[in-house]
Amino acid sequence: MTAPSAPPPGPLLDRYRAGDLRALARAVTLAEAGLPAARPLLRAARERTARAVVLGVTGSPGSGKSTLTDALIAFLRSRGQRVAVLAVDPSSPYSGGAILGDRIRMLRHHADEGVFVRSLASRGALGGLSERTLGVLALMEGAGFDWVILETVGVGQSEVDVAAACDHTLLVVTPAGGDGVQAFKAGIMEIADVIAVNKADLPGADRTVRELMAAQGLGAHDEHTWFAPIRRTIAAKGEGIEAVVAAVEAHRAHLGEDGLQRRREARAALEVRTLVQERLLRRARDLGRDLYARVARGDLDADAAADTLLRGEL
Repeated sequence: MTAPSAPPPGPLLDRYRAGDLRALARAVTLAEAGLPAARPLLRAARERTARAVVLGVTGSPGSGKSTLTDALIAFLRSRGQRVAVLAVDPSSPYSGGAILGDRIRMLRHHADEGVFVRSLASRGALGGLSERTLGVLALMEGAGFDWVILETVGVGQSEVDVAAACDHTLLVVTPAGGDGVQAFKAGIMEIADVIAVNKADLPGADRTVRELMAAQGLGAHDEHTWFAPIRRTIAAKGEGIEAVVAAVEAHRAHLGEDGLQRRREARAALEVRTLVQERLLRRARDLGRDLYARVARGDLDADAAADTLLRGEL
C-alpha cells in the first residue's frame, strides 16, 4: 500500500482551521503516515489557545474501555459538548495489520457532526501508543473539540505512556478479574487520576473498591496528594458515567493552570522523544547492512555497533 500523496497545504490548512471534519480526517491521515505535508497542520493545531479536556482511558483487555468510552461520548453530547476519540488498536505481530474494531462499538455516533472517531494501529508500541499518536492527538485538540478521549491498546502492565500523553488518566478495572491486583503490581495505579470499577453489577465489586482504596493509602502521600476517586460504572447501561465525568473535572480543578501546563510539557517531551527514537530506529534499519551479522558472529560487540550507528560511520 503506497503512502497517500501530499495535497497542496494551503486549501487543506484553511479548511482544517475552519473546523472542517473532512479536512481533519485528511490531516490525521497525513500525520499518521509521517508525511511532510502534515507539519503546517500540526503547527496550526498548536496555535489554538482553547484547551480541550484530554482524557486517556486505559486498562486491561476486556475491562470495557470501548463500551465506557461510548457511554462517555453519549453523556458529553447530552451536555452539548463536542467529542473526538482516538482509539489505538493492537497490531498483529505477524502481518502488522489491525482490526481497528473499537470504532464498531461507537457506530451509533457516526452521523453526529459533534463526534469524530478515528482508530490507529499500535504498530507494536509497548507503551500502548503508536509513535504517531501524539501528533494525531494534537490535530484533534486543534480542531476545537471540548473533549478528546484517547483509548489505548489495553496491554496491562506496559500501558503507562498514556499518563504523559493526556491531561487526565482514567483507569478501567473489573471486579473479580484480578485487575486490581495487577494494577498494584504494575505501578499503573500511580498513573490513575480517576478509577472506574466497570461491570460493577458483577460479584466482587465492593471488594475491588476496598482493595483499590487500601492500595492508594499505601503509597507515600501528604495533604496535597490526589487520591484517584473510585467510581462504580456499568458502561453497557450508561450507569455511573456522570460521576466519572465529575471526577475528571474535579481533578482538572485540582491541577489548576500550572498543573495542566506541566502535563502539557510532559506530553511535548514524550512526543519529541518518541520521534527521535523512531528516526534512530529507521537509521539503524537503513544503515545496518552486515552490522548485525558481525555482532552475531562475535566480531563486534553490541555497544560498539550501537555507537557506530549513532555516529553514522557506516
